[in-house]
Amino acid sequence: MLLFRDLSFRYKIPLRAVVLVAVTAMTLTAANVTREYEQMRSDLFDNAETLGRVLAMTLITPMLHDDLWRAYELISMPVSADTPASLGAETMLVIDARGRIYASTRPRVHPVQTPLNSLGAVYARLAVEIEEAGQTSSRAVDLPDADDFYLLMPVMFDGVRLGTLVMVYPKSIFIPRFHSIVSRAALMTLLVLSLLLPMSWYWGRRMATPLVQLADCMGKVGERIPDESEYTLYESRDEIGRAGAQLKNMLRALREKQALEQQVIASERLAAIGRITAGIAHEINNPLGGMLNAISTYKKHGQAGQLETRTLPLLERGLLQIKDTVGALLVESRLQSHPLAPQDLDDVQTLLLPHLARKRVQLIWHGMLLAPVALPSTQVRQILLNLLLNAIQAAEPDSEIGCEIAREPDCLLIRVANRGQPIPAERLNHLFEPFVGTTADGHGLGLWVTYQLVQQLNGRIAVDSDERIGTVFSITLPVTESV
Repeated sequence: MLLFRDLSFRYKIPLRAVVLVAVTAMTLTAANVTREYEQMRSDLFDNAETLGRVLAMTLITPMLHDDLWRAYELISMPVSADTPASLGAETMLVIDARGRIYASTRPRVHPVQTPLNSLGAVYARLAVEIEEAGQTSSRAVDLPDADDFYLLMPVMFDGVRLGTLVMVYPKSIFIPRFHSIVSRAALMTLLVLSLLLPMSWYWGRRMATPLVQLADCMGKVGERIPDESEYTLYESRDEIGRAGAQLKNMLRALREKQALEQQVIASERLAAIGRITAGIAHEINNPLGGMLNAISTYKKHGQAGQLETRTLPLLERGLLQIKDTVGALLVESRLQSHPLAPQDLDDVQTLLLPHLARKRVQLIWHGMLLAPVALPSTQVRQILLNLLLNAIQAAEPDSEIGCEIAREPDCLLIRVANRGQPIPAERLNHLFEPFVGTTADGHGLGLWVTYQLVQQLNGRIAVDSDERIGTVFSITLPVTESV
C-alpha cells in the first residue's frame, strides 16, 4: 500500500482505472451468476413439477395394485440414458404413506421397505419435510448441507395420499452454466481492459502531466528561486491551471523580493564601505599632506646630499600615488557644474579616442542630447568615462563597444555594453566595492566611484553579464528641475 501511495499519478490513474473495471466486472458477474442461479433453479423446479405431476398420476395404478416393478419402470424412464439431459433428475424415489421406500431408481443405495429417516441425517430431514408437506400439490426443498435439490410431489387418489414422489437434482448441474457465464465475463473484461488500458494510460499521462510539472517546479524551490526558463507549468482555467498560475505569480514575486533584498543589502554594504573609506581617506590626508610639505620644504631649503637626492624623489612619488588613491576615495557630493549639454558628450568621445585607437576598438554611439539636461555635467561625464574606459579595457582587440543615451521625460538613460568575457557570477554582488572591479584607472576604484556618483544623483545602476549579451551597465538618472 505504501509503494502504491508513492507512485506517480501517471501510473496511479491507469491502475485505478484497471481496478475499477475489474471490480465492476466482478460485481456484474456476481450479479449475473446470482440472477442466473435463481432463474435456473426456478426453471428446474418448474420442469420438475411438470414431470412430477405426470409421474404422480401414472404411479397411482401401480401403487393401488402394489405393482412395485411397474412403479420402478415408470420412475426409471426419466433418468435413463436415452432421456435428454435437460431433465436433469439424477435419482427418483417413491415413499409410501408410512415413510418407507416403495421404489427407487437406485435400489442398492435405497433398499425397498427401508425407512427413509434411517438412511442418514439428510434423509431424516427430508422425511420431516415430507410429513410437513402433507397433501399439498408440490414442494421444493433445498437443504443447506445437502448436495442435491429435492422436489416432493404427493401421489393422491380420491383425496388420500398414497405416497410421495421424491425427485433428486444435483446442485452441480449448474456448474457448467456458471463456468460459461464466468468465462464470457472474463473474456469481455479482458477485451474492455485491452481497449481501456491504453486509453487510461494516455489520459492518465495527460491528466498527470500538469501535476508532475507543478510538483517538479515546487521541488526546485529550495536554496534558490528558479527562473521562469527552468520550469514549465500547465496553463488553463481549471483547478490545476489556476494553481500553476498562482505558483508562477508567487515565484515571480519571490524573485522580485529577493532582488530587492539583494539591492538593499548591496546598497547598505556599499554605503557602509563608503563611509569607512571616506573616514580613512580623511584621516590619511592630514599626515600625508604634512609629509609632502616636509619633503617640499626640505628640497627648497635643505642641503641635500647624493643619498637624499636619490631618495627624496622616490618618497615624493610614493606619497603622491597614495594621495591620488586617497583622492579617488573622496567623491565630493557638492561640485559646481553646469547642466549636462550635448558638448559634454562630444568631449567624452574626444577623450576616449586615444584609448580606442590603442586597443583597436570601435565605439558605437546611439542617441544624442538636443538640449541641456538638468544634471551636473561633471558627475555624468565622470560616470560615462569610467564605464567606457572599463568597456574598452574588457573588450577584445578589433571589436566594438556600445553606448546609448536616451532622454526620457523624467530621467536620463545610459547603457554601456561590451562583448568581452562575461563577469563571473560570484563577482557581480561585489562589483561596486572598492578594489574589486577591474578598471582602467589601475587601482580598482572606478566602478566604486561610479556607484557613489550615481547614488549622489539619486539614480540606479545595474549590470547584466553572460555569454549571450556580454556585459551591459544600465544607469537611470532622474532629471531634477535645477542642478
